[in-house]
Amino acid sequence: MREVNNLPYATKEDPHVSVPMSDGTLLSARVWRPTSSDQEPVPAVLEYIPYRQRDLTSVRDSVHHPYIAGHGYACVRVDLRGTGDSEGVLEDEYLEQEQRDAEDVLAWLADQPWCDGNTGMMGISWGAFAALQVAARQPESLRAVVIASFTDDRYADDMHYMGGALLSDNLAEAGTMFAYATCPPDPAVAGERWREMWRERLENTEPWVLEWLRHQRRDDYWRHASVCEDYSAVRCPVLASSGWADGYSNAVTRLLAHLDVPRKGLIGPWSHKFPHLGEPGPAIGYLQEVVRWWDHWLKGIDNGVMEGPVLSAWMQDSVPPSTSYEERPGRWVGELEWPSPGIEPVAHPLLRHRIADPALVGTSHTDGTHVDGEGDGVVDGGDGASAHTPGDALTVQSPLSVGQFAGKWASYNAPPDLPYDQREEDGGSLVFDTDPLDERVEILGSPSVELDLSVSEPVAQVAARLSDVAPDGSATRVTYGVLNLAHRNGTDAPEPLEPGRRYRARFQLNGVAQAFPPGHRIRLSLSTSYWPLAWPPPKPVLLSVYERSSTLTLPFRPADAPDGLPREPFGEAEGTPPLATTSLTPPEERWDVKRDLIGYTSELEIVKDRGMERFEDIALDVGRRAYERYAAVADDFTSVSGESTWTMTFRREAWEARVVTRTVLSSDETDFFVHATLDGYEGERRVFSRTWNETVPRDCL
Repeated sequence: MREVNNLPYATKEDPHVSVPMSDGTLLSARVWRPTSSDQEPVPAVLEYIPYRQRDLTSVRDSVHHPYIAGHGYACVRVDLRGTGDSEGVLEDEYLEQEQRDAEDVLAWLADQPWCDGNTGMMGISWGAFAALQVAARQPESLRAVVIASFTDDRYADDMHYMGGALLSDNLAEAGTMFAYATCPPDPAVAGERWREMWRERLENTEPWVLEWLRHQRRDDYWRHASVCEDYSAVRCPVLASSGWADGYSNAVTRLLAHLDVPRKGLIGPWSHKFPHLGEPGPAIGYLQEVVRWWDHWLKGIDNGVMEGPVLSAWMQDSVPPSTSYEERPGRWVGELEWPSPGIEPVAHPLLRHRIADPALVGTSHTDGTHVDGEGDGVVDGGDGASAHTPGDALTVQSPLSVGQFAGKWASYNAPPDLPYDQREEDGGSLVFDTDPLDERVEILGSPSVELDLSVSEPVAQVAARLSDVAPDGSATRVTYGVLNLAHRNGTDAPEPLEPGRRYRARFQLNGVAQAFPPGHRIRLSLSTSYWPLAWPPPKPVLLSVYERSSTLTLPFRPADAPDGLPREPFGEAEGTPPLATTSLTPPEERWDVKRDLIGYTSELEIVKDRGMERFEDIALDVGRRAYERYAAVADDFTSVSGESTWTMTFRREAWEARVVTRTVLSSDETDFFVHATLDGYEGERRVFSRTWNETVPRDCL
């Protein structure tokens, strides 16, 4: 990234500003704005998240907020109620109180003498959620939003559940927020009240995983703040981005398809990162694009920002399997509208472990129905069941080891968190391959699978993986999807299956742009477990797939399709110089797969330790260590367990505070069990301790 010091506007920074809420609570903010805004007001841009603007996000914030401020904007970073130095308690994500507070902040900004009354919101992850959710509330001053790595559907496409299956990231993220929500404010800001504020957080915070487990189907809890419930509520322009290595690769195209406002989409090869910090690379000049967006929609400058394709996407070239990449080779492609009329979904029948070319086997339709040359026709039998003629089935009962090389649901670029070579995973899966490709094939969008199937248990799961198989046999996962078959007819009212009965089930895989070179094969792999990425069903399941009436649909894009993009669509990544920090103890990143062939235990251990880091501007030392462990014994589905432990340390001369949280999730055939602890320390003295032991019934899960 090129560091930029010479910006159009000289700026100044207010490191701590208190923003009053309508109930009298004060939120802590940091403000960067042009020096001239005292006389010449400018639009204000808000980033609103719970991750501590004074320390934990200060380095990242120092790269983009001063940059945008230097182009003529007041940039404001606000910590949510109950986080950082803001008053109150953060009890859960995306609550009504959080959104009312955001509206109060926007009204306060619009009323400041240095603001011209126009506001925007931007952010990544929680900040993007907040911006999109607040946009749907249509606050008076909000003119546009810029969002990265987000979802519009809190139940079906977030780190909680996928296809009605419980994700292990539900536990991991709950552990993260259990720690972040209980950290102390800084006495240098809060003064003598810091201990009282900290005690309030410790006493009123519960393990977030409990609430998330109490809602195992799509109900009003998840409908709240899910913009997909009413896309028409968003009335301001939206610039949306994400990355193919992120868990949030689907929402950009959904917004493009459903919003009726000026909108642009951008999807690169990145993990859970802003595009100007994008890893795997190439990173792009994202902040330049953001400034153009604000210039047009907040200042009214006619700069052509809406010209060109509505979607710009990185078409990824083939790469060998690896748990991390510095760069993903490929090229930018553009689509002038979305859905694109130039992308053709083609359904491929599954035949004897082959993915057949539909042109060679009778008639194939994109709705998944298929009639082959032998007349074995299959149609929907109603209620998700199949009306059919007898046919042979392929069967699989996957071991719990399938999934140990799956990587994280969302790559946070803490290598090695990307999926590794899929050949070992394929050993416990049903595998269907194309013939070696005669020519380059490119796909852009969401592949889907439609299966004619039966299962041996009333609650069952199927995971589908699409891989790029090289001539040497190595298999690189391209995308995947998971479906809890009890959710085959919808996520709000799951229904157990009747063992032995045939059903049709269709589900999408995550969106992707991928090129498959000549000589390679495209592989579809089906498994009945995908642990630890997804929590397994209560019992092992024998899955029968009737291949003649099952299909894989791929969104083919012609390699020579016109895209309206210039030769070099994005400039070099830019930003202002980051704040200075000093590493006091080295970081540690570890991802270990362990197997004991005596006791038949298997474990995945993940360590993400940032070490102790000194923030020089505020003379504060901060340590963050996260530990995750996912374990099972042989193929005992009731033996699986997950653990998330966090240690957060804050210290300066004559002051030290530490939070240690631990959450353990296990289950049997009927219930989930949560054991959690929360401990707070001043120095070496424990000043708070609480333990939870809770049981939550399984709901068709």
